[in-house]
Order: sequence, then structure tokens, then C-alpha cells
Amino acid sequence: MALMPFTDAMAAILKGADALPEEMVALEDAFHRVLARDVASLRTQPPEAMSAMDGYAVRATDAAVGAKLKVIGEISAGKPFDRALAPGEAARIFTGGVVPAGSDAVVIQEDTARDGDMVTVNEAAPVGKNIRPAGVDFRQGDVLLRAGTRLADRDLALAAGMNHPVVPVQRRPVVAMLATGDELVMPGVTPGPGQIVLSNGFALRALARAEGAEVIDLGIARDTLESTTAAIRRAIDLNVDVLITTGGASVGDHDLVQQSLVEAGVEMSFWKIAMRPGKPMMHGRRGPMRVIGLPGNPVSSYVCGFLFMVPLLRALSGRSEVQHVREAAVLGRDLAANDHREDYLRTRLEWQDGKLVATPVTKQDSSLLGNLAIAEGLLVRPPNAAAAKAGDRCAIIRLPT
Repeated sequence: MALMPFTDAMAAILKGADALPEEMVALEDAFHRVLARDVASLRTQPPEAMSAMDGYAVRATDAAVGAKLKVIGEISAGKPFDRALAPGEAARIFTGGVVPAGSDAVVIQEDTARDGDMVTVNEAAPVGKNIRPAGVDFRQGDVLLRAGTRLADRDLALAAGMNHPVVPVQRRPVVAMLATGDELVMPGVTPGPGQIVLSNGFALRALARAEGAEVIDLGIARDTLESTTAAIRRAIDLNVDVLITTGGASVGDHDLVQQSLVEAGVEMSFWKIAMRPGKPMMHGRRGPMRVIGLPGNPVSSYVCGFLFMVPLLRALSGRSEVQHVREAAVLGRDLAANDHREDYLRTRLEWQDGKLVATPVTKQDSSLLGNLAIAEGLLVRPPNAAAAKAGDRCAIIRLPT
């Protein structure tokens, strides 16, 4: 099978990846969930004109410097006044108090002098001074949160202010993750001869959870067709939305993932893509379940998971924006010409003289976790890109922090 271009592979993975069904969740549980529908306010905020400061509600025409006004009562938040102000009158008012009828300004406490039931104005208050008009924040019926929004902490405050105890969100994607390989042992176990410690699953599960997915760890399948197929069938039985496999995606005698997927009824759409790192990557579907087979090398696994799995989860979650944003930068060092594969170089990022400078780490081997950990972005080089000099423009994708 010929190597599939990166853009074609992305299109295949996202094809038909519609948002999962809607569900209602309590506002307390809605952080980082994705809105399924637009949300309009159920109330006007503030519902009435309110004081923005502690002071005195007055009629602006009465509030000239030196004016003496009779204080006829007190207004605190939640306790509106029961009558309108007449000429020559004022009402003591506190922040959040409803401005009484007849008044159109608030003189702050520091600009007055109180003597019994009289108050002297020391600084004039024009119409509207220190008053928050009704609806200055929003009005009933205003659509303030849009479908596809991933709810941030501030969005939750807004939804609460609009008087929504629950909000409509898309169901979270359920992702099963399966590692494969006789050579793998869990962290904390002393590796035997030829064995290595499993690492990629931890990053991939973190990536998925950061996108709001529920993650099921299927453990490690051994290098037999029976073990790998059984694990894949377990994912099918669990009705997961996405199955992510790592390892076993190449062409060796012990690389059994593709054969096991086919045995389990998965229809493959591609195998091997024209990118570095990550050429041996697979994708297929079995009914509603989507499968991404990632390489076993930890850097290849992470980069492909970040570039392909994350957009898929965003699409299934109903996000309005699913693709990673590419930013302009300049090269921090010379680069040789590229071959026919699209390259994603681990790179350091820093600002120099107002420019974002991307300096690829010197060793790009797909097994080097140390260089992956210090990288802050991926520098994207198109297929067959010409040699480039330090200072030339380039494109980068920031990695999560």
C-alpha cells in the first residue's frame, strides 16, 4: 500500500465524525464539556438599575456641590426602597442596592458629609453616575453561549448568572487504549532481557482525558493473534467510540494488530502514512467504533496521537474547532532538505526581538523521550521542502503544557 499523505489521512479519520448525542448535565459537572446547543439567558442582569458604589441615591439636578439633602431611608442589596425620591431628598444606598424611583445618580460616600438626617454633596453627580443600568450585562433571551463551546470556568459563571442549573452538552467520547508487545512491562517492574518499560500509554491517556474523553485501559496484549484479537473484541463488547492501539503496526512477523483488527471485523481505510515520525499508522472502523493504530515507538506514538486522535475526539465531542492551530515562526538553525514525507520536528520555542523562534532539538530519533519532554512544539516541514536557513519562516504547532 502506498504511503497516504497526511491531509488525506486526517480527512479519512475525521470523515463522518459527528458529535455524539446530547445529554443534560448539572452546571457543577459541566467544566470543559462541549455545549450541544446555543444557551440563552433566562433573566436580565441586573434586573433593575443598581448602585455600583456605597453612597447616596440622589436626583442629579439636586446634587450640585454644596447641596444639602434630606436622607429619607436606607437601601441595601436585596432590600429595595418602597417609595420614590422627591426633590431635595436622598437615600443612603449600598453597592448592589436597587436605585429608587425618582433618583438618577449616586454620590459616593467619600464625596459627602453626613450630619444627622442631612447630607451635604461635596462633588457633583451627573445623571447615571455610579449606576449600573438594568440589562447592562445581558437581557433575557440573549444568546451568550454558543453550541460547540468548550465550557471554561468563566462560562460556568455566565451560565449560572443566566440562571441555568443544567446545560445541554455532547456525550463524552469513550476511548479504549490497548498496548501490544511481549517486550513491554509496567513502570516499577524490573525489565528482563530485551524488555522495556511501557511509557506511551500514559501520555496518550492524558491527552485523551484532557480532551474530555472517558478512558478505558485494556492493558497489554501479547504478540499472539489470539491475545490481540481478544483485546480488540473486548473493546467492541464495551461499545467504545474509539479504540487506540499502540505497537504492532509495522510489517514484522510479530506485528499482528492489523491482522487482528481485520479478524475482529474492522474495515481498514489506510495503513502507513507519509509523515515522520509515524509512518506505520493505521485507521479503520467497525460500525460506530473508530480505530487508530499508532506506532510503538514512544515519540511516534505521541506525535500521531496528538495530531490525529485529538482532532477526532474534538469532533466527536462537538467542538466548533477541531484542528490544531499552526503558527508562524522563524527557524533557529539551518535545516537540510526534506524527503517525500511530511516532517514533524520536536522543537524548542522562544521569543527573540519580537519573533517566535523555533529551534528543533538536535536528535529526532522516535525513541527519545527526553527530547520529546523538553519540546514545546512541532515544526512542520512539507514533503520535499528545500533546505532552509536560520531566520527563514516556518510553521509550528504548540504542544500541550
